[in-house]
Amino acid sequence: MLTDMFESPSLAPAARRRVPAMRRASALTPARAAVAAALGTLAALALALPAGAQPRPITTQTSAGTVASAASLAADTTESATVSMARPTVPFTSRFRSTADSVAYERTRTLADAYTGLRVLVLLDDRQLAVMNGLDTLMVAPVAIGMDTTIVFGSKSWTFETPRGRRSVLKKEKDPVWVPPEWHYAEVASKRGLRMAHLQSGRTVSLSDGRALTIRGGRVGLLQSGTFTALPTDEEIVFDGTLFVPPHGTANRRIPGELGRYKLDLGNGYLLHGTPYENTIGDAATHGCVRLYEEDIAWLYQNVPVGTPVFIF
Repeated sequence: MLTDMFESPSLAPAARRRVPAMRRASALTPARAAVAAALGTLAALALALPAGAQPRPITTQTSAGTVASAASLAADTTESATVSMARPTVPFTSRFRSTADSVAYERTRTLADAYTGLRVLVLLDDRQLAVMNGLDTLMVAPVAIGMDTTIVFGSKSWTFETPRGRRSVLKKEKDPVWVPPEWHYAEVASKRGLRMAHLQSGRTVSLSDGRALTIRGGRVGLLQSGTFTALPTDEEIVFDGTLFVPPHGTANRRIPGELGRYKLDLGNGYLLHGTPYENTIGDAATHGCVRLYEEDIAWLYQNVPVGTPVFIF
């Protein structure tokens, strides 16, 4: 699958209404029982804390409308989704995509049950993340997971899912910058009925109105009568019915803020990260990464060291 790169913002600025993260252990409700069952017998004991108990902390537009906003074009999916901001009262029903998916679930759950050290658990069906150490549940938080859809553009296709399995935290980063991958531009072009073309450093693309697109000083801009005008770096580049993909290394291919304030890299393009679109938390809304509320990803950044195993099932 894909990555950090893997995250695309929503097509319209989403309401950023905050709901307190669910770190406090509660009575064993039906939904919590489902989480406990997925974690296994030992984890069930840890999750079934008295109501109100506090988990133990870890000690250790330019051009007259022809350029559309990247933050507004990037992902229709989150705008159209209706998301419950509260923790579900009824557990999600597990739906395996295939026999291999079912086997991956059982294998990863067994590995998670057997591991007794500090670990992160991502329960896809319940859309929850838990951090455990031995029998102690240190933190539980709602998450957004992969939308489990496929897009096709030209001869290429991409499937957006959060795959089951064991991973580990490879590195952590504060204030990460999102570098949109190829699929992002294919998705935008497909939704808007646009063609897609790639800009290249050192080459100029002539436009129908007599201007030209070119790259100078690491910025994409318009060239007219010998004058270069840089385009905004946070906007998609759309002219003549074509979405132009800026080259890697240009400022137009770097978007700060879309991954929130922190990220934990799990490898192969999969991340645990924050998001400015917190109304998607609890939904299947991402392109493969696991999104969390900002206070939850901050907690993980501060308390989960590099090398910690992450079990996704």
